[in-house]
Amino acid sequence: MSDDSAAGDDAGTYDVAVVGAGIVGLAVAREMLSRCPAARLIVIDKEHAVARHQTGRNSGVIHGGIYYAPGSLKARLCVEGARLMYDYCDEHAIPYERCGKLIVAVADQELAGLDELESRGHANGVPGLRRVGAEEISDVEPAARGVSALHAPNTGIVDYGLVARTIECELRDKGVHFALGREITALRRTGAHTVLAHADGEFRVGRVICCAGLWSDRLAVSAGAARDPRILPFRGEYLHLAADQEPVVRGMVYPVPDPALPFLGVHITKHIDGRVSLGPTAMLVGSREGRHALQVSARDVASTLAWPGTWKVAQRFWRVGLTEIHLASSRRAFVRACAKYVPAVASMRLDEETGSGVRAQAVARDGTLVDDFVLSRTAGVVHVRNAPSPAATSAFALARELADRFEQHPVTG
Repeated sequence: MSDDSAAGDDAGTYDVAVVGAGIVGLAVAREMLSRCPAARLIVIDKEHAVARHQTGRNSGVIHGGIYYAPGSLKARLCVEGARLMYDYCDEHAIPYERCGKLIVAVADQELAGLDELESRGHANGVPGLRRVGAEEISDVEPAARGVSALHAPNTGIVDYGLVARTIECELRDKGVHFALGREITALRRTGAHTVLAHADGEFRVGRVICCAGLWSDRLAVSAGAARDPRILPFRGEYLHLAADQEPVVRGMVYPVPDPALPFLGVHITKHIDGRVSLGPTAMLVGSREGRHALQVSARDVASTLAWPGTWKVAQRFWRVGLTEIHLASSRRAFVRACAKYVPAVASMRLDEETGSGVRAQAVARDGTLVDDFVLSRTAGVVHVRNAPSPAATSAFALARELADRFEQHPVTG
């Protein structure tokens, strides 16, 4: 849709701005409008359409809340967010399927990890979660094999791009302005307004919620926030099974993840359109745009290399990095990783078309891969500094959390 940023009153002055038109930003705008229906509200994004980055380039899973440490924001917001997501889809006739997820341990040494996931899932209130023995695995997923598994029947699939576009239409119908194709380059507080600078001028806004994903750290720093954490771009690539074959999974089949990493490993996922994907990989790349593996941005490379945490991550996880490079460069290795728990994929044909997306992974100065939502404030602005998976699942619950923080802390400075 076209840029309508000139539609606001007072030459671009608004009460509230949301920077970022992914599903989190759109859900935030919707929540703010429900609380302040008379507010002049604008949604701003560098792309010319909503959901062009992480929202439109993921596996489409409505997560159950199994993986996350009890008490974390992820744990609290994922279960509630999934409920709200299903409710929203029902209300707006958006197709989804509760097809379930099976997390499979393929060796005895993975059972301790499965035990931990089971404990976390029950602590987080994941609906219907149950342990499945080796002989029962094929009852849930006939093609899967392992020594034990966790079954989460409430986990589902949806097209998050469609959800985002539905929210956009809802917001436009209620008078929210959109400035698409306008890249905000800096934020600064001036008197009673936050000034959002872009190439063609600026917006003057009472208060801002910044949900800028891959560019969240740069905007936060421009507004006076700490440089820690920094966003590093990790590219994920998906392979797709050729469509003219018998379905190999009923829902989703995942491995037991490495607890030291915030990634879930390559998995097999049915999508709402019927496709089945393998992946994603998780490889550090040279561009935050990163639509192609070899795409390089001098600014992004310099930002990554200048960050002390990058080198500490590399030192700690260099073996993992080599494995990810191998998976990204070899379809055979990619398929073999998935065939450990669904052997049938080894003999199936792949579609020539692949999919990819770039994950905004926050990395602390000390090399910690930040594994929870990170929210912070500067004068007049609430920042989402880290919103990895399950951000899409949690979007409506996360929007409530952000709106609460927006309301609870008066503007200072």
